[in-house]
Amino acid sequence: MAAAPQAPGRGSVRKTRPLTVKTSLNNPYTVCWSTLDREDMHFMLQTLEDRFKSLGLQKMEDKKKKKKQFLKKQSSDKCSTEVGMSEDLKEKHPEDNEQGSGWTPLCVRKQLAIGVNEVTRALERNGLLLVLVCKSAKPALITSHLIQLSLSRSVPACQVPRLSETLAPVIGLKCVLALGFRKDTTAFIDEVKAIIPRVPSLHVPWLQGRPEESTENLDTESLESQDKEILETSFEDLSKHKRKPVEGQQAVVLQPLKIKKVIPNPNKIRKPPKGKKTTSK
Repeated sequence: MAAAPQAPGRGSVRKTRPLTVKTSLNNPYTVCWSTLDREDMHFMLQTLEDRFKSLGLQKMEDKKKKKKQFLKKQSSDKCSTEVGMSEDLKEKHPEDNEQGSGWTPLCVRKQLAIGVNEVTRALERNGLLLVLVCKSAKPALITSHLIQLSLSRSVPACQVPRLSETLAPVIGLKCVLALGFRKDTTAFIDEVKAIIPRVPSLHVPWLQGRPEESTENLDTESLESQDKEILETSFEDLSKHKRKPVEGQQAVVLQPLKIKKVIPNPNKIRKPPKGKKTTSK
């Protein structure tokens, strides 16, 4: 039996506990959003506010669902009686039940990415044309990752003050910390084209700046022509075909995989099938 640990005496000195050390990587660079001019800020907020009002985009919340959630917190006896009353109301007013919570023009809502999480997912899939971030987001770490992500996808992005204060009440939300416009948008094409020239360029030391449109178009056209040539070739000629190396990249040649011999595993224990029974000799 191990002896129980005894408390130190009055004269003994207590041992100090070792300090816990956590290793962390520090970034020598400071990445921050580029400053936006005041005139550009007012122009962006005014154009977006007018467009949202003209489209009538708004999130409608069902008040009956809120009442049900409040009733669930009460006692079970009261819940049973009040739920029965709500069911009677549903039968009397079927038209009110059809209008549930959700966005009024759903097709317009699908053209936007609202919120930090939705904007991040859309940027990772390279599906946005423009990203606007509210400056009142606290802590700033919530939206700081969008700087590198938008620059790596060559998507113009900027931090707009009072974005949430102006657009959130128009849409029917409490706050709008990030707003993205998808590539398949048709309702916000004119607004995006007017805002993009006013967006300041981002600067990240370990990433290149936003490339020009002319160079992007040339690179995409050359890559598309190379892909078409590869698709036209047969499967046997793929090993012989070599892609033309792009500037700054090395040519990579893929060789076909050849299987010489397939050897079964002798150590594998194979169980007999369940349907067949072993007959004794």
